[in-house]
Amino acid sequence: MKRSVERILTTHAGSLPRPADLLAMARDPARDDEAYAARVRGAVADAVRRQVALGLDVVTDGEMSKPSFITYVTERLSGFERCAEPGALPWAGSKEATAFPEFYEPMLRQSPNAAAPRFVCTGSVSYVGHAQVQADIERLRAALAGADVEEAFIPAIAPSNVEGRQKNAYYKTDEDYLFAIAEAMREEYRAIVDAGFLVQIDDPRLVTYYILNPRSTVAECRAWAEVRVEALNHALRGIPRDRVRFHTCYSINMGPRVHDMELKDVVDVILRVRAGAYSFEAANPRHEHEWRVWEGVTLPDGALLIPGVITQSTVLVEHPELVADRIERFAGAVGRENLLAGADCGFASFAGSTEIHPSVVWAKLGALAEGARLASRRLWR
Repeated sequence: MKRSVERILTTHAGSLPRPADLLAMARDPARDDEAYAARVRGAVADAVRRQVALGLDVVTDGEMSKPSFITYVTERLSGFERCAEPGALPWAGSKEATAFPEFYEPMLRQSPNAAAPRFVCTGSVSYVGHAQVQADIERLRAALAGADVEEAFIPAIAPSNVEGRQKNAYYKTDEDYLFAIAEAMREEYRAIVDAGFLVQIDDPRLVTYYILNPRSTVAECRAWAEVRVEALNHALRGIPRDRVRFHTCYSINMGPRVHDMELKDVVDVILRVRAGAYSFEAANPRHEHEWRVWEGVTLPDGALLIPGVITQSTVLVEHPELVADRIERFAGAVGRENLLAGADCGFASFAGSTEIHPSVVWAKLGALAEGARLASRRLWR
């Protein structure tokens, strides 16, 4: 995994806005599959081109082929059946929605999450998405031909998020279910790494479990998270640590966020994940102060941090000077060579997300790249 040895390298959390015509094709049950595949290839090529043009160093496919960073997995795992009725929305009943019901009610009603189909586990879970992941790999490889980038990654969902969204009606225990998912998802992780890309494990549930469960305590959530990290490490066994990025966040929640779990209460659990880099929220106003936590933390040998220096939690485009200041704070805490500049979260984790207009997303990523250039001039002068 590339390090910031001569300048601060830049990346982001994965999801990027899908083109409007691609979204229309994805939602059309009568679409021509060959034409759709060609449009996805074009969208990936364009996403890579735009990332490179902005000056991002470690790029991805923008998850153009996926309906979301999480629901895509039901197309790649066996053992699930579609539910007849929709499930509860994730934020309904959360600590946040309970504290601010008037604020969250319209947001929950209009969420793109609401339209996503729900599934239940009714049989043995196994990985059947080999063709889909290979298509993702080949599209990204083709888009990178001739591109000037340091590295590329492909996101894949963590087992705990599959467990959390699809109820278990087959396995004897929830832990049996969790580890079966981990064993299945291992095939996707290995395919990505074996193809020469970094795999990014997306695991927002690791830290959002606390906020989503209204009566949960920090101690209970830590114990719960420790088992989920154990399952993820089971899935990652044998995969070189320096080919794995781990991303956790509080998801796209443009709300008060007063009940987010604090980094100091979970940072040691996060660092038990067998990863070479850790991506996390650090730019939104509820978490920006937490850069100080890293002054007292010992990173695993060779590990990198990818703090968010721009955020998906506001439509304001960060000033490059502010981005540079954030980068320099982290460089002072963990060393400039142990740092990549990133984003708090994906900008379109569900296809068709409307929280931030695509033009604003690209402006934010431009500010990230410019801020990293400013910080690099100061850190290497």
